[in-house]
Order: sequence, then structure tokens, then C-alpha cells
Amino acid sequence: MSEIMTLIYTRYATNEDLSNIMVIINEAKDFLRQSGSSQWQRTYPDEDTILTDIKNKSALVLMVDDQVAGYAASVVGIEPTYQKINGEWENTKDDYVTFHRLAISSKYRGMHLANFMFSDLISIMVNQGIKNFRIDTSRKNQIMQHLALKHNFIERGIIMVDEDPEDPSRLAYELNL
Repeated sequence: MSEIMTLIYTRYATNEDLSNIMVIINEAKDFLRQSGSSQWQRTYPDEDTILTDIKNKSALVLMVDDQVAGYAASVVGIEPTYQKINGEWENTKDDYVTFHRLAISSKYRGMHLANFMFSDLISIMVNQGIKNFRIDTSRKNQIMQHLALKHNFIERGIIMVDEDPEDPSRLAYELNL
């Protein structure tokens, strides 16, 4: 008797993925709002943000059996909001990648797919020679905090963002391999 296997992998996004990505982003905005978070409650992230991610080859999608099930941006280079931190980065000499806009479709919520995506994102970047990772999130985003800690990110301090005037401070995390 054979079992049905689910194919799960991460690939770079294309313009053809935009509509599916925006559904996931909007679901995440609703989820954050229902969780009491002001994160992502204005226009950010919008279609232009995602199209820029795609153009810059930093947009990735998590695929589950040929369906776009998740999205994240993996941005290599200096993150302007990370230049000033109330705390301290451990590694300030090596290139780093920042994971932004990580979201999983509500159809797949509770299946722990964010763990697959985190692992894939790290693997893809390590394959490109990057071993320093950063991420930030709202204090109210318990899920992202849990994911960061589960994947050995260490809280380094507080950074400030412009897109959320109600709650501009973000917990900043770092992982060094």
C-alpha cells in the first residue's frame, strides 16, 4: 500500500505568482489584525513591494503540491532600519540577509509550513555563501518570535520602523552559522 506524499519546496517567485502572493499577504494582514497587532495594517506590504522583491530576485514562494502556500523576501545587503539598534548585532563584518514579509496561506495554517520555509530560506542563502541572518517582528507577533527562536535566532535588541506609527519598535533577531 502506497502513501500519498506531499511535495513541499521553496523557489524564487515570478510575476505570475503575484496574485497568489497578494492573497496570502492579505490573509496575513487580517490574521495580524485579529491578533491585536498593528503590524502590516496600512498599505505595506503592497503589490509594488512584492513586485520589487520579484524584480530584485529576493522573492521566494513556498510550494505545496504545485500551490503557492507561502511567501517571504530574502534581502541581501544593508537593511537601513538595522543601522540603529537599541542593543548590538553580534556579527557586523559579514554580509547578511534579512528575511522580510514571511507569510503562510490560511489554507495551510497549523501545518507548521513556516518551519519548512525558514529551513529552505536559510539553505538557499547558505548555498550562496551567506551565513548571517536577521529578522525583526512586532512584540505582538508571537508566532514570528517563536519561529525565530525555534530556528536558533537570538534576540539582539530593538529597531525602529516607519511603516507602523502605532507600534514602531520591533524585536530584532540574528542567526550566525
